[in-house]
Amino acid sequence: MIQRLSILFLFIASVSVAQIQPEISITDVGEGWANNSVNAIIFRKNSLVTYRDTQFIAYYNQARYMVLGKRKVGQSDWILKQTPFQGNTNDAHNSISIIADGDGYLHVSWDHHGHPLRYAKSLSPGSLDLTEKLAMTGDDESNVTYPEFYVMQDGNLLFLYRSGSSGQGNLVANKYNYRNKTWARLHNNLISGERARNAYWQAFVDHKGTIHVSWVWRESPNVASNHDLGYACSRDGGLTWQKSNGEKYALPITQATAEYAFKIPQNSELINQTSMSADKKGNPFIATYWREANSKIPQYHIVYYGKQGWNVLNLDFRKTAFSLSGGGTKRIPISRPQIMINNKKSRPTGLLLFRDEERGGKASVVKIKNFQKNKWNVFDLTESSLGSWEPTFDTELWNKKRILNLFIQNVQQVDGEGKADIPAQMVRVLQWKPDF
Repeated sequence: MIQRLSILFLFIASVSVAQIQPEISITDVGEGWANNSVNAIIFRKNSLVTYRDTQFIAYYNQARYMVLGKRKVGQSDWILKQTPFQGNTNDAHNSISIIADGDGYLHVSWDHHGHPLRYAKSLSPGSLDLTEKLAMTGDDESNVTYPEFYVMQDGNLLFLYRSGSSGQGNLVANKYNYRNKTWARLHNNLISGERARNAYWQAFVDHKGTIHVSWVWRESPNVASNHDLGYACSRDGGLTWQKSNGEKYALPITQATAEYAFKIPQNSELINQTSMSADKKGNPFIATYWREANSKIPQYHIVYYGKQGWNVLNLDFRKTAFSLSGGGTKRIPISRPQIMINNKKSRPTGLLLFRDEERGGKASVVKIKNFQKNKWNVFDLTESSLGSWEPTFDTELWNKKRILNLFIQNVQQVDGEGKADIPAQMVRVLQWKPDF
């Protein structure tokens, strides 16, 4: 069992491959913590990541230790290692994020919800052995939440996190130079809550190297106070930022100076921290959900930029109402959505991954053939429920080969940071190469 691993012991995990459809395979990795959604929360950037021909994975086991794994792309056998680092898995915010830099070193950040920075990297390229905890810049690293890694086209890394608390926080941005192996601060306060609110963001680095960021504002710890959808991008590696029309921002961006892709009032069941992508031209696509003013049912929406400015596609297929309110990690009947755009075509097509109790809690997908003509269809990727799972995937494998490797695990989230009483559940990777 993985939770009984010696820290220094490497092994090959036993695996099984189950066929859901002829083009979909699911591979077992190892048993992981499932008493809440900490292993399967959407803001893991990333749960899986590929460097050249090696894929890495990270998750917490039942003993709360962080487990790292790797395999050759296309193979089923995983090499797993339990690290010496544990996390407070009782809090679903305290997830693990990983990335590989341009030399193949693995970078890991874990166990944050208003805590000092917890960061380490591998001792050598491709290794699962980690350094001791490291600082990055050493500045403003005492109150970290939502650590996220992104790899740039040149192999350098971007690291984003919130400094502060829900309803009162700022977005901090660091950049890593993999050649001299040093971190530098880009912005102490890229998007400012002005000590009155905070931005819950999502980001994406497109094939041109443009960094896209969008966010909702939250006025208090109550999720019902989420409102509006802001947007900014950087075309110089994160140094300067601009609006979709090219107008430069004076930093930090505030509620008054932000560009709004779409205005959404409070108490609209607007969710925070979802996902972004971009098309061949570098136009941003933002996936989220909210409730229209004339409806009681939250629906998935895709807000995207085109020739005529900002557009909204309402995927109006849900039938069940629910309401968001209160603090902490919520038990919600649907997951936050993950969006992927095929940027190889002049007319964008896309996938929206989600989980909905209406569909039995399975991993499901909206396959979008034409955004402007509202042509799409919905189907399932798994046969059984994944509980409170949210989608995360191998961004680099998707970007390079258009192969979806999806982290899946049956997890249970009790409302407001509660803890379920269930045994460890198998961590799996679902592979699918969609036909666009």
